Amino acid sequence: MKVWESSEAKAVFVIVHGANEYHARYEWLINKLTDTGFHVVMGDLPGQGESPKHKGHIDSFSQYITAIEQWFERAKHYELPVFLLGHSMGGLVVIQTMLKRNLQVDAIILSSPCLGLVKPPSKMKHFGASLLNKVTPTLRLPTDLAPGTRCQEMIKRDESDPHIVKKVSVRWYYELSKAIEDSHKKVKKFPNVPLLILQGGEDLIVAKEAVAQWFNQLTIDDKYYKEWPSLYHEVFNEPEKERVFHVAKSFADMHVNLNGNQLP
Repeated sequence: MKVWESSEAKAVFVIVHGANEYHARYEWLINKLTDTGFHVVMGDLPGQGESPKHKGHIDSFSQYITAIEQWFERAKHYELPVFLLGHSMGGLVVIQTMLKRNLQVDAIILSSPCLGLVKPPSKMKHFGASLLNKVTPTLRLPTDLAPGTRCQEMIKRDESDPHIVKKVSVRWYYELSKAIEDSHKKVKKFPNVPLLILQGGEDLIVAKEAVAQWFNQLTIDDKYYKEWPSLYHEVFNEPEKERVFHVAKSFADMHVNLNGNQLP
C-alpha cells in the first residue's frame, strides 16, 4: 500500500487497478489528483505488481476485497470524504466489495468495469477451465489481451516493464467469471452510493454493452454513464485523458461540496 498526499486535500481517492497492471501505471492520474486537492491511497492487488506472492494467481476473489478494505481503512484516517476509483477488473472488485461489504464511501467512479468480455473464451474453453480449476488451479495461461490504449508512449512503456503480468491462472479466470456473474445477478442490491461510469466506446477488452446493461438496472438515485466514442479500454491513458479527468474531477468536486466538506 502506498500513499500520495496533496498539500490542500479536500478528499481521498482509493484507486483499484485492473488485471495485468499495477500502481506504477497510474503515475499520471495520481499526479493529477494530488495536484488538484486529493490524497491518493493505492496498492498492488494480490498476484499483481512488484512483489506478488503468486504471480497472476489468486485462491479467491475475496483476497481482492480484503485488500480494498485495508486501503479504505487507511484512507479513513484523513477524516475526509473517500472516493473509490476502480478500473476494469478493479472496477469489478469495487462492485463486489460494495455488494459484500458496503463500505461507507462518498462516491464511486468506475472506468470500463469488467462486467463482460468482448472476446470471452468459447464454451469449450470455459468448460475446460472449470475442470482444470479442480485439478490444477495454479496452471497459468497467456492472457493475449487486445490493446488497451491508443497511446504509443504507454504501449512502449509496458513492453519493457517486467512487473506486467502476462499469464493468469485457471483459478483466477474462474473467480473472475463468478464475480462477473454475481455482479449482474445482484445489481439491484448495489448500495445507494453516487456513481459515475466512464466507458470507452471502442473498448476491445470489456464489452460496453454488458456495462450499460448493468448500469441501466441499478436502482440508485445518483448515477451517471459517460461513453467516450473513440476511446479504447484505458480511458485515463488515452490521448484524450485530460478531458476524461475533467469529467471525473467535476463529479468528485460535486460530491465533496454536497457533503459540506469543501475547502473554506
